[in-house]
Amino acid sequence: MADESLTQQSVPNFLPDANALATELKDLRRSLHRHPELGNNLPWTQSAVIDALDGLPLTIHRGKSVTSVTAVLEGQLPGPTVLLRGDMDALPVEENSGEDFASTNGAMHACGHDLHTAGLVGAAKILSAHREELPGKVIFMFQPGEESPGGAAPMIEEGVLDVTGERPVAAYGFHVVPMPLGAFMYRPGTIMAGAYSLRVVVHGKGGHGSAPHSALDPVPALTEIATGIQTMVTRQFDVFDPVVATITQLQAGTAAVNVIGDDASLGATVRAMSRESGEKFGVAVNRLATHIAEAHGCTAEVEFATQYPPTVCDEEETERSAAALRRLVGDEAVVKVPEPRMGSEDFSFVLEEVPGTFMFVGASYPVEDPWNQPMNHSAEVRFDDSVLPVQSAALATLAFNRLVEA
Repeated sequence: MADESLTQQSVPNFLPDANALATELKDLRRSLHRHPELGNNLPWTQSAVIDALDGLPLTIHRGKSVTSVTAVLEGQLPGPTVLLRGDMDALPVEENSGEDFASTNGAMHACGHDLHTAGLVGAAKILSAHREELPGKVIFMFQPGEESPGGAAPMIEEGVLDVTGERPVAAYGFHVVPMPLGAFMYRPGTIMAGAYSLRVVVHGKGGHGSAPHSALDPVPALTEIATGIQTMVTRQFDVFDPVVATITQLQAGTAAVNVIGDDASLGATVRAMSRESGEKFGVAVNRLATHIAEAHGCTAEVEFATQYPPTVCDEEETERSAAALRRLVGDEAVVKVPEPRMGSEDFSFVLEEVPGTFMFVGASYPVEDPWNQPMNHSAEVRFDDSVLPVQSAALATLAFNRLVEA
């Protein structure tokens, strides 16, 4: 590792460059916000990103199976590769933010991915302007489908991590949240949970509601499974490696209340702080549902699937990144948090392949209580796009700092 004093001198202060881009990035973000798209099919957004990168010394690759954009910047000095990522997709939420640039198409950038995309464009512009000083290569990963169905895995399959001919030595990503503007929160190790989907269908035998003894009613079996899941979480999983199982769907019966249906089902989202606990839950819930259903004379069909693994930040890369950001924005603006979040993140697939870190960036409006605003995914959430210069400068700083220290 390079001497720290040399590193500090070698990494430019990118904030002036970023501030000069403020209006351009704000306009891009608001244009993206007006035109949200869902999932892995984002043709308008993909074109907007490519247009925003036009004229930069980048090699552009369009995704094949998804509408991703991979841009590569080769520095004039030799060095390894780092990756910066921004997600681009929106949510199926009818916007009620009150912004004059609000979406009207039934979707909404309710998680701030429009800021992530514009911020990554800003980082590409900043680093391109410093290409002669750049000791290595930077991959800019513009990813669709973070919310669903997942865009990181298809991009990895298509070679985003190998596009320069070598694996990145580090990967970095940010996520905006309602907290003080321009503040950063980080955590070495697990920062976000893994996400899993659960569906249980109990098959019985329908009949008349007045004579349940002549049927095999799947409803009592299903409700027992539902309560059994909650008990199982508290009895089979370590409280210090927690699992959260939230049943969000219950379905049974027909339009007539005096009819016992053949089937009953539940749907749930499951969160776990380690892959081991996630996999253990899948085995345990299958056993639980199968045997409870059998006890009622029914059968159970269990589907348990991994959506995103836990987001695990490399400890060395995370502490290195935090130190670089403190030099950029000051000690008070960079805070280590003691606990992970139960939300999940598609960037976890990248961090399973490449050491790196994922941080939260505050984007609340300063005139409001930054800790008491509508949260991500709310139809009323609002983010202050004046965070874009510091967000872009921070991404550029992490990339340049890591290449200098290589």
